[in-house]
Amino acid sequence: MPRDADATRARLLTAARDEFAAVGIAGARVDRIAAAAASNKAQIYHYFGSKDGLFDAVFDAMVAETLDEVTIDADDLPEYAGRLHDSYARRPWVQRLATWYRLERGDAEQPIDAVVRSNAAKLRAIEDAQDAGRLPATFTAAELLGIVIHTAALWSGATPEYARLTDEVGAARRRAVVVAAVDAVVRAEAARGVGVGGDVGDGVGGDVGDGVGGRSAHTRRNRA
Repeated sequence: MPRDADATRARLLTAARDEFAAVGIAGARVDRIAAAAASNKAQIYHYFGSKDGLFDAVFDAMVAETLDEVTIDADDLPEYAGRLHDSYARRPWVQRLATWYRLERGDAEQPIDAVVRSNAAKLRAIEDAQDAGRLPATFTAAELLGIVIHTAALWSGATPEYARLTDEVGAARRRAVVVAAVDAVVRAEAARGVGVGGDVGDGVGGDVGDGVGGRSAHTRRNRA
């Protein structure tokens, strides 16, 4: 692709990212995207085929950027969650795009390939660590990945009402909470030493809660 074409496509992706993050897929307007990119609607259809195709390309690029920036480390899931949190804080459009995707594409028969590949790679890393005994198997790999991802998004995905309750929480403390929460889950479940099918309800309701609530060494260190 010629250099000018590369630049045009990149501008369209950036403009589309901002538009989709602000108003979603249905609310996005290709004429606004084209104008913001100093391009035209014909170029959008030339490069991406349709507005839906443009959203797919934006989402693909977002997933690829996240994978490049934040590589999973199954041997240190707390710090991985912290790095995800950092990435979400730097790129607020990530959670907004993900929310619109869930709302407007939640029942899509054809998932976005980049998301499928990303999830598969992360699950393999966690499963390998579980098989080697480096991670507890109380939770399945999918469950553990979900805990990590959603904990990392605690602050960036917060409702306005919750955000107002935590206005005074500083950036360092926000990160520390994310890391400590995942650390508490991993260490508490490792200490219990139960496999898949164990008493997960007790673990989540008691030990993990105690760790996050103040008895986790990691949490105590980060309160200082």
